[in-house]
Amino acid sequence: MASAPRASWGREVRDTLVLALPLILTNITQVALGATDVIMMGWLGPEALAAGALATNLNFAFVVFGMGLVTATAPMIASELGRKRHSVRDVRRTVRQGLWSAILVSIPFGLVLWHAEPILRGLGQVPALAAEASAYNRTLLWSIPPFLAYVVLRNFVAAMQRPMVALGIGIAGVVVNAFLVWGLMFGHFGTAPLGLPGAGIGTTLTSCLLFFGLAAAIGLDRRLRRYRLFGRFWRADWPRLRALWRLGAPIAVTMGLETTVFNASTFIMGLIGPASIAAYSIAIQFASLTFMVPVGFGLAATVRVGRAYGARDWVAAARAGWTAWFLAQTYACFTAVIMLFAGREVVSVYLAVDEPANQPVVTLAVTFLIYAGLFQFFDCAQTVTLGMLRGLHDTRVPLFFALVGYWILGLPLGVVLAFQFGLAGEGIWIGLATGLAVVAVLATRRWIGRLRHGLPAARSV
Repeated sequence: MASAPRASWGREVRDTLVLALPLILTNITQVALGATDVIMMGWLGPEALAAGALATNLNFAFVVFGMGLVTATAPMIASELGRKRHSVRDVRRTVRQGLWSAILVSIPFGLVLWHAEPILRGLGQVPALAAEASAYNRTLLWSIPPFLAYVVLRNFVAAMQRPMVALGIGIAGVVVNAFLVWGLMFGHFGTAPLGLPGAGIGTTLTSCLLFFGLAAAIGLDRRLRRYRLFGRFWRADWPRLRALWRLGAPIAVTMGLETTVFNASTFIMGLIGPASIAAYSIAIQFASLTFMVPVGFGLAATVRVGRAYGARDWVAAARAGWTAWFLAQTYACFTAVIMLFAGREVVSVYLAVDEPANQPVVTLAVTFLIYAGLFQFFDCAQTVTLGMLRGLHDTRVPLFFALVGYWILGLPLGVVLAFQFGLAGEGIWIGLATGLAVVAVLATRRWIGRLRHGLPAARSV
């Protein structure tokens, strides 16, 4: 009798890893797309790099919101598959409305980003940099609709537990993006060098490749093409669209709250001093790379829990959620050890650690990595637990957890510690760690409470 539960847990570990690992690698390819652009912008010079960073950060704020909105397709598709009632039709309806949503949100996003120059000047940026950033944004903003549509299709293949389809397309996208951005920025295609606007064109073409490439791969897959995702694409489905926005809007705001608290921390570090902001940039960039792994586990948890939620199987839901949670915590042990004990080696990737002029930044970056290592456990816990709750279609209450943890407690505490108690950059990191811990504890308690009271029926739309 005892062997059956152990077999079930072992099977769940295997299924979660099979689903999560390609998702993690796909997330890394997404990071690599942006990193490639940044590296090549640096070849244009420091001013172009600064303008590109301004444009990218402004653009990313809108992209994160859009990604959060269409992320709702993953738990919706998973629960529909779990119910196993008319799943082909229901899945097609959800994917269609996810694509509609990608188009709908891109329209206001594009209108705002088209006027990036006055926005950036209003934020106190240098006029020349604001103008250059705006020129770049006017080509980059066209990448938003195809990229969000690609995210919808990526969620579909993840919910179908066929993530390798998206991974292959993502790897191809990194290669193509590097080639296009290099050629258009520097004029290697027989045209005049386009500078930053060329990078925006290259990224837009790559986003189109990601979407159409994944759509073609789905059409060639025998199991996936039977869903005929683009059938009756122009047919309105207002109930399903409302359901998607009802579930996705809180996810979008939650992701926005988390992203903007780290953006705000960057500006605060700038008030402390140049060494602090440089050290913070190194530490947060490495932490952001390691963060792709719990994000993958979180999406895997959403899919696995969502399928159990659709079938109203609370035992399977609990097993799926806790499996992803413990796998993420195991990974956190690994990354924490690296950040705690190999911080100097990590910093050496970004900076010459033996240069005397770099020593203030190196010392601070190593210290910041220690704090980043300590909050790995909280970061993994809150990311995966929020994914588990999304599998239960629970997104509204977690939104308030994020608001309280990040903005009401975490960031204000960091500011007080930094400026009132003289802890400077270390105080900001303590505040960030506290905010993540609060979200992790609140989300985990809610997960336990939801399991204790059983799973309600997944609503069909």
